[in-house]
Amino acid sequence: MKNVLGIGNALVDVMTILPDDRIIEDLNFPKGSMQLVDSEMSSKIKDNTKHLRTDLASGGSAANTIHGLAMMGMDAGFIGSVGRDETGDFFESDMRSAGVNTYLLRRVTETGTAVAMITPDTERTFATHLGAATQLNENDLKPNLFSGYNYLYLEGYLIINRELVEKACKLAKEKGIKIAIDLASFNVVDAFLDDFRDIIEKYVDIVFANEEEAKSFTSKEPFEALNILSELCEIAVVKTGSKGSLIKRGEEIVKVDTIDVVSRDTTGAGDLYAAGFLYGLCCDDDLGNCGAYGSILAGNVIEVIGPKMDDARWTKIKESVSELKNDLK
Repeated sequence: MKNVLGIGNALVDVMTILPDDRIIEDLNFPKGSMQLVDSEMSSKIKDNTKHLRTDLASGGSAANTIHGLAMMGMDAGFIGSVGRDETGDFFESDMRSAGVNTYLLRRVTETGTAVAMITPDTERTFATHLGAATQLNENDLKPNLFSGYNYLYLEGYLIINRELVEKACKLAKEKGIKIAIDLASFNVVDAFLDDFRDIIEKYVDIVFANEEEAKSFTSKEPFEALNILSELCEIAVVKTGSKGSLIKRGEEIVKVDTIDVVSRDTTGAGDLYAAGFLYGLCCDDDLGNCGAYGSILAGNVIEVIGPKMDDARWTKIKESVSELKNDLK
């Protein structure tokens, strides 16, 4: 079976259940967005929400995807940067317990955190203090780290460090590795559109985007956006929330439905969709299967709070995937 190496911001998610939208409105954050904040603002938000229910989990977009792949039984690796602190220890332990091969740079700066504020409609808005994650740089990437991997998965949030992304892509291409990228968040696409376009046109084989990100990139609605994205890469995926996903490779177009679930929190849905999709690619399955696996993983993660699921749910997921494989033989 093929395998995947991820590079991303190594963060610890602080999942916070809000009773209403007021805190987000007071912060003047666009609902559903990812906002970068400094250490002072991060501490202020944590202090203002400390009376609410919170849960911790290793996080960051690519880390969630790689964690999901490892839980599916795949050989998966992750490159990131954390602090020499308890939060960094927690991140590493959480990833390794899933079976992830971790390649972590340790810094003096504190480990980054992402306060995920979850409103009653299950939408999540992130206040992210990147901390040590931002200190991952192109000089940390060595050719040997890429050896033995078939796919490189990049989170779009890394685009703020163009040199890092370009170095990773060049090293991957030298090893014959296919490159996948997720567009991260609509406001990040708006801010770094030219950089995204250049990187995708030069290096990327697989693009994941939700409908808001796809619209920011193309100014088009999902189906037209899919066609535009597919002209820039081998496989384009546009996720359309409860309506499922659209996938295109060459002239082949596949629409995949969601599974029936009761949504509690959408955190990690896109990340786990990518995990399921990449799992299918690593198994050399067709696009329909890949998308269906993505829907299974995404559907399950939105039934829990946060981007992590317990062993019992992962057993259920693997059974569902196995049944689907058998049905299509």
